[in-house]
Amino acid sequence: MSVEEDVVFGTGGGRDLKCDIYTPPPTAEGVSDVLRPGLLLVHGGAWKLGDRKQLKGYGFLIGREGVVCVASEYRLSEEAPWPAQLHDVKTAIRWMRANAARLGIDPNRIAISGASSGGHMGLIAAGTANDPAWEGEGSNAGVGSQVAAVVSFYAPTELVPGGPMLTELTELLMGPDATEADYAAASPVNHIGADYPPTMILHSNIDDIVPPEQNQLLYRKMVDEGVIVELHVYDGGQSHAFDAEPALGRESALLIKSFLARHMPAPEARSA
Repeated sequence: MSVEEDVVFGTGGGRDLKCDIYTPPPTAEGVSDVLRPGLLLVHGGAWKLGDRKQLKGYGFLIGREGVVCVASEYRLSEEAPWPAQLHDVKTAIRWMRANAARLGIDPNRIAISGASSGGHMGLIAAGTANDPAWEGEGSNAGVGSQVAAVVSFYAPTELVPGGPMLTELTELLMGPDATEADYAAASPVNHIGADYPPTMILHSNIDDIVPPEQNQLLYRKMVDEGVIVELHVYDGGQSHAFDAEPALGRESALLIKSFLARHMPAPEARSA
């Protein structure tokens, strides 16, 4: 497979935003080529830390399974307040759709996967697709920001002022003047409806940073709304970022492949 690094996908706050592209190997000679599915990878780090390079493992693991992966950056909370981070994620989605031919992907089979704060933003992005109030001023403004599926690892799903989870980091993200309504609007559980795309949630039952109850709440809300959803709860092992353990990272990549194949099937399978 090939890796293309430091590709500019848009601008945010007057600077370039960059991504890395993981492209699967060509199909075997004589095999009819189909446009591949695409997956946007959004890193975690409590909105304050981290970068797209921490997603390299998934870029390779999932890319080798025939999915074009794009690992993108976004402005961190010390650079810009919420919702600049979400705007940058949506800019990346629109860029993938606008550049589908260049990437060799089907624009109708683009999913988003995020870990921790990245999962938080992926969940909201999916629930606010094409909503002008949430799109920001990024490039490719006329292109839709919808995704076909969502994968969320141990994401915060309900934010409250002064809450017990990531309190200082959430306050840094939201800013000192944020109201309860602002926190509610920044909570994924409040963006779930019947038209929400199929979703896979992964969490550890001993997570001491984002309580498992956060994603149990999200799961129940999705079930109540009739969303296609599955919840994978890992027992013990690593606490928050359990998939940092190599064996669990590989297992998670296979789960993602299976989930995307079932809910973003290739055109032939879709018409079979």
